[in-house]
Parts: sequence; C-alpha cells; structure tokens
Amino acid sequence: MSVRRHPDQRPDSTWQQDPGDADDLLLGVDGGGTKTEAWLAARRNGCEPLVVGRGVGGPANPRAAGLPVASSNVEAAVREAFAAADRPVAPAAAACLAVAGVGHEPLRQAMEDWGRQQQLARRVRVVHDGEAVLRAGTPRNCGVALVAGTGSFAFGMTEAGTRQRAGGWGYLFGDEGGGYAIAIAGLRAVVRAADGREPSTTLTSAILGALKVTHPPDLIPALCGPTPARQQIAALAPYVLQAASDGDAAAKAILLHAAQELAELVVAVARKLAFARHHYSLALAGGVVVGHPPLQNEIINRLQTLHYEPDSTRAVPHPAHGALLLANEMACG
Repeated sequence: MSVRRHPDQRPDSTWQQDPGDADDLLLGVDGGGTKTEAWLAARRNGCEPLVVGRGVGGPANPRAAGLPVASSNVEAAVREAFAAADRPVAPAAAACLAVAGVGHEPLRQAMEDWGRQQQLARRVRVVHDGEAVLRAGTPRNCGVALVAGTGSFAFGMTEAGTRQRAGGWGYLFGDEGGGYAIAIAGLRAVVRAADGREPSTTLTSAILGALKVTHPPDLIPALCGPTPARQQIAALAPYVLQAASDGDAAAKAILLHAAQELAELVVAVARKLAFARHHYSLALAGGVVVGHPPLQNEIINRLQTLHYEPDSTRAVPHPAHGALLLANEMACG
C-alpha cells in the first residue's frame, strides 16, 4: 500500500488588544521535542482556513525542556507567524496547541493556562500532539497516529472519543524506532565493525563524515561530552536510513527492526481500541517516518504480517495543519 501525501516584536509578553482581528484569525501550533511550528490562518465560512503566516521556534515539550522554555518557544513561533503575515500580534478567535509531553494532565493544564494568560486567543485549547496528526491525516478524525521523529509513539482515538496510546517512554528505555534509536543502532554497527565483531559497513564512512571526524575512536569525544548529545545523535538517523536504501546490510537490518517496533506500537493501540484489520485509518508523522518512504512501506508490510493493515494511510508532514483545523472547529463550535 502506498502512503498518500497530501518579527513583530513587543517588549511585553502579552498580545496587543485588537478586537478587529480577533474574529477572523486562527492559530494552529505543533510543539514537538525538536521544534515548534505555528500556522496563522484567516477563517473562511464553509471552507478550510487560509494560511497567511507560518513561524518556527525551538522545542516545546514542557516535560523535556521545562514549561518556561517550551512556552517561550511557542510564543516565538507565533510571533514569527504574525510577522510573516504582516499583521500586528493580536488575540485570535481560537488557538489549538498540539504539544508533545502533555499526556501528563498537570502539564497540559499549565500550558493551557499560560496560553490563556498570554491571550493567544479568545479560546485556547492544548491537546496531545497525536490529536493534530489524526485530524490532518484521517478521514473521520479517528484511527491511529504513528509519530516517529527523535522519539516515537502511537496515539489512537475512536469516533466516540475514546483515546489510547503506546510508546513515548523516552530515549532511556523507550522511543523504539525513533531517530535516536536508529542512530544509536547505526553507531553500534560502526564500532562493532571497527572491533572486527561484525563485517564492515558503509555506515562507518557515512557517520564519520557527518560528524566530521576521521576514525571510529573519534566518536567518543565527538558525542560523549558533558552536554547530552541526544539531538546530535538523532540527527544521524537519516544517514542510517539512506545507507539502508543504498543496500548496506547493517543499515537494512536496522531499518527492518525499526519498522517492526513502530508497527508494534500501532498494533498495541489498535487492539486497545478494538480496531480490526482494514477498519481503521493510519496517519504517519515525524521526520523519520515522513521523510523516508522505504520505512513507511516496511511499516505497512509489517502491519500486514501482524494482520493489522489499515484501510488507508496518509503521511502528515505538518501536524500544525491538524491543529489549525481543530482551532477552526473550536471557533465554529
């Protein structure tokens, strides 16, 4: 089965009070563990909102980055979206923030309270980031969302609103199939080959070149400094997946293992929600899975083997689109 694709700066931290703008603007924000994307749109009766500005900020997972940093990055992305639209910063009619790490209710509530205090919009809602992926990538806003970026998780929802999830436990003992796990597996293949414990691999030249070092022992000072190198390590995942596409045996084994792990996340959620084969939709998001069609296809192959093939699959390159659609529903409700 193929996968379908579909600086206004102010000295204070609150929005300008401009009631004339409040009724025609919507904000959709996708706040992930690596970056934040904000979409500003104009409402259109009976039609999908028209995007007028986009902004980007840093990580917005309050559990990983802390609420002050996460909220500051959301604010920066929103301000950039207003600037791109050449509009003054003002409260929107509705804002939906789909934020990683808010499965913990106190964090979700704290982020929502912040959005209201900042007067991002007259109506502010913070949701699990998987909800935005589902809204953008499934026909009826229900099914399973599989997100694989630096980390990984699956989130599902029925038409009745029942929610379940699997994965997302963090890089120390979870996030299987995500960018960090793929990169670590690639690094292990390199050092095992250097030891003579496994055959040589093109991953050695690819990863050493990406890190601008010459020999495998140079990996230690490059990646094992006093500052955690999680994002730097996860950034190596595309090199592993490219090597798999080029036929490297070690890299292909890593891709297959990642696909199995990600497929198992989908199946775990589908079973919890009592979805049957060919009776649920699958939405894919996150740079690792969206940017690599061979991994997408292998996930579908694994789901077929596990007897949980979806009836439709769609890649969602910009979950902020889903957040924007949710904001539009809030404004119309």
